[in-house]
Amino acid sequence: MPRVLEKKERSLGTQLSIRGERSISPKRALVRKPYRPGQHGKRYQRMSEFGNQLKEKQKIKFSYGISDKRLKKVFKDAAKKTDSAIDFITETLESRLDNAVMRLGFVMSRSIGKQAVSHGYFLVNGKKVKTPSYHVREGDIITIKPSSQNNYVFSDLSERLKNYEPPSWLSLDKNKIEGKVESAPKDVDFPFDINLVVDYYSKK
Repeated sequence: MPRVLEKKERSLGTQLSIRGERSISPKRALVRKPYRPGQHGKRYQRMSEFGNQLKEKQKIKFSYGISDKRLKKVFKDAAKKTDSAIDFITETLESRLDNAVMRLGFVMSRSIGKQAVSHGYFLVNGKKVKTPSYHVREGDIITIKPSSQNNYVFSDLSERLKNYEPPSWLSLDKNKIEGKVESAPKDVDFPFDINLVVDYYSKK
């Protein structure tokens, strides 16, 4: 599975931070082999408009680890909104619990966050949540379950959090190892173009 994920990053030509510490390592596949996998990977391939839209869709799918069916629903629901579709999509994707625990610095990637949430390592407002797609809301408090704090996933957490600052829509108490949702997700710097994916689904 790890090699499959790295091949996806090479294929899409974008760092998606889906492999934890490996994602920031100078030895990561995208640095060692900055071209598409396969025997023709080094060849330049001009992409059509549809190809670019599909590529951006794939980036979102693998970055957040969600299915085609779920992603399609997100964009179709966004198209029904009278206000900003981009804001709705951003909030829907970023408010996932597996993403929030990564943004807080509790885990190194969304894939690790998904696994940790599924194992019941996190509490939201004091209650265990085991659904990675659970949507956190303004005011929610996210903590690590006491009995899980010694798990290897969090072995160097205090050290990692020393110089870490979460995005503006989250706050982090480094002493308590406690995160809080301050607002709806905003000012997110995505490694993909959401507008192209909006165009992709508008034709479906």
